[in-house]
Amino acid sequence: MAEKDVTEKILEAYNDVFADIVNVLLFHGDRVIAPDELEDQAPRAYYKADGKIRELERDVAKRWKKGNIRVTCIGLENQTRADPDMPLRVIGYDGAEYRAQLTEHPAGSRYPVVTLVLYFGHKKHWDKPLSLKERLDIPPAFEPFVNDYKINLFEIAYLTHEQVERFQSDFRIVADYFVQKREKGDYTPDPRQIDHVQETLQLLSVMTNDHRFEDAYNDSGQKGGPRTMCEVLDKIETRGIEKGLQEGELKAKREMARSLAGMGMPAERIAQAAKVDVEVVRQWLAQDAPAGD
Repeated sequence: MAEKDVTEKILEAYNDVFADIVNVLLFHGDRVIAPDELEDQAPRAYYKADGKIRELERDVAKRWKKGNIRVTCIGLENQTRADPDMPLRVIGYDGAEYRAQLTEHPAGSRYPVVTLVLYFGHKKHWDKPLSLKERLDIPPAFEPFVNDYKINLFEIAYLTHEQVERFQSDFRIVADYFVQKREKGDYTPDPRQIDHVQETLQLLSVMTNDHRFEDAYNDSGQKGGPRTMCEVLDKIETRGIEKGLQEGELKAKREMARSLAGMGMPAERIAQAAKVDVEVVRQWLAQDAPAGD
């Protein structure tokens, strides 16, 4: 998950994307939070346990401000699999922020902390606990005295088409991709232009474990690179054809090496004829040699 976390942060840390996600998932698309009202919140919090200072890190966190007044702290947590301990993790993140309010501003005003858990699994629904009490083994006598804590879970692949249409940032492309993959196992590209091209394609690459998305950007670089998912898929198709041709040429050269070796030609001359390094030829011949030779 380390690689996924880093990539997710890059896209969602943009204020336009962050505000868009919150406005759609919490406020049904109403533009309640403006991007310029957000300030970065350090994702790391520290606590003491076993005599040591330990670190707790969110995926993305921002504070929403109206003028100089902090309204709330909002965190995003990304999941590709259902985690039974998610309620414990969320209460830890939220608790660390509340504790920071006590230590940083002992006599100041208090504001709420809200965490959204974004689940990107598209093959099945989240099937793990959604609240603290669901995760705990509570003796019946203690049940009335245990406070519950629920997580705000949003299954991206199970959003409705109406919800997807409400997104105005690049997250719409991401959500649309996962919804389509769940519904039909395929993807028809969105023709709209991508604002944060590299970050969007990085996210799709890591979350789908398909690095062709990111490769489509890296092959072109920033200038002249794809700007829509239609162009991205075109580059993926072209790259696949080129790769197939390269693999076919390499296969032909290996067959040539096998035939020439069968006629007794030494590896050095085979390498010259096939126009490959002699060490490659030796590796091929060693792989083709019968076991025990």
